[in-house]
Amino acid sequence: MRGKSAVLLSLITLIAGFLISFSFQTTRENHKSMTETEDWKKEYALRDELLKQEKENKDLEKELYQKQNKVRQTENKLKNEKTEYYNVLEDVEKYRMYIGEVGVQGEGVQVTLEDASYIPEGENVNSYIVHESHLFQVINELYISGAAAVSINGQRLTHNSYIKCNGPVVTVDGVQHPAPFVVSAIGDPDVLLPSLNIAGGLIDQLSMDHISVTAEKKKNVQMEPILKTKE
Repeated sequence: MRGKSAVLLSLITLIAGFLISFSFQTTRENHKSMTETEDWKKEYALRDELLKQEKENKDLEKELYQKQNKVRQTENKLKNEKTEYYNVLEDVEKYRMYIGEVGVQGEGVQVTLEDASYIPEGENVNSYIVHESHLFQVINELYISGAAAVSINGQRLTHNSYIKCNGPVVTVDGVQHPAPFVVSAIGDPDVLLPSLNIAGGLIDQLSMDHISVTAEKKKNVQMEPILKTKE
């Protein structure tokens, strides 16, 4: 009887040990499974957060590019407007200078025309003196060659100046000037002077008309506003 009880007790103990061992193993596996599940959830959450962050970064980069592009467009627009503004100012200043509203100074040339120093006996005196046509030739040549402003004996000319020869004197806008006639021009002297001195050009033609003419460069030519010269 005792032997049976001992065997039964041993069997019960073995079964209990097996159950405890199985339960522990199951619990450990369940815990491991839960841990893996939690780790996976965390990894998924982190990955999802990373994807969201990458998308947000791309959106920010796109927005930044758009703003930079807008800034460039604005800068170009302002640059163009600034250029147009300066062009307008430059044109206005050129127009004011052209009509003689403002005084001007700069390098240029000076052309002096004089009556012939010798008149052969029996010749017509009018063939040996400076006429308005000679002055017009010089003035037109200077303007064509880029002169910004021109004057005769210090009297500045306008786009509609009136020049008339009256015997030994020339009248410019109602003001009489005797010879010699000094025509001054503001502009590039390296362009103006060669245009006058070219072979067979204006100076040669004037010489054939018995007009004494000299042309030279000037470092500084000054001209007062036309309104001031009329006062």
